[in-house]
Order: sequence, then structure tokens, then C-alpha cells
Amino acid sequence: MAFAGTRKALSREDGFTLIELLVVILIIGILAAIAIPSFLNQTTKAYDASAKELARTAETTADTISTDNGGSFTNVTVPQLNTYESTLFTSSTTAGSNAFMAQAAGSANSYYVVARAYHTDDWYEIEDDAGKIYRFCGPSTSTYPTNMTTTTFTISTATGGCADGTW
Repeated sequence: MAFAGTRKALSREDGFTLIELLVVILIIGILAAIAIPSFLNQTTKAYDASAKELARTAETTADTISTDNGGSFTNVTVPQLNTYESTLFTSSTTAGSNAFMAQAAGSANSYYVVARAYHTDDWYEIEDDAGKIYRFCGPSTSTYPTNMTTTTFTISTATGGCADGTW
């Protein structure tokens, strides 16, 4: 008779009610709604971090070019940066899914370099104006400066990783 109670316990078909299952599904849905935007934002941050790193590498490379040319930055151009440092991609075609150098120029004692992030198209600029370093950035909807305009350059629509126009 000891087995009869065990068989009865095994044959019971208790389970979760429909309400319990709906509550669990609702909780999972709420957690997913909170987590998914956070994960999507991380991708954007990674693209922007890649562009920042590329701009910093270009800055170091521009200083190397200056050292090789008696302290002058006149030879700082995107192709010349790529000649000195082959990891500085010069276009979105050669960069693939990486950041690329969008622009670079120099004069006797100043230069600027601009890197553009893949996918987000946010841009990051480093400018050396006779030893004073400036960092500007902007979203894909704004344009980066075409010359060294440290005193007049502003961002009016900056968003994302570049909320105030600097980094």
C-alpha cells in the first residue's frame, strides 16, 4: 500500500495557471524592453570610440610628420597620414566597418585631423593650434570645419556621444 500513495502523487496534473504564465511573460517582456535599448546604445558607443581612437592616432602621426619636417605641419594630409600609418583608413570603402580619416590639413605651426565613425557618421576632430589642443565633434547632420576655425566653430545640433560639441 505504500506504493499506492506514490502513484497517486505521480498521476496528479498540477501546473501553472494561465494567469501565472501571463504574469511571467509580462515580466520577461518588461525586462526585455528595458535591456534592448541599452544594448543598441552600446553599438553606437563602440563606433564613436573607434573614431575617437582613430583621431588620436592621426594626432600622433601628425606630430611625427612635423618632427620629420623640421616642426612644420604643412605636409599633414590624409594621404600623408596614411603613408606614415597604414592603419589610418582614408575612405569608407577602405575602412569597411571601421572609422576612417575624413579630412586633415596643416600649416606651418597648426593642423587638424577629422575621423568619421562607421554607421553613425559622427565625426571627431583634433586640432593643434600652435601647441593648444582642441577637440570638436558633431553628428552626421552637421559639417566639420574645412579650415582651422577654433574661435568660431560651434555645434548647434549635437547629439549622442557628442552632446556639447567637444570630447
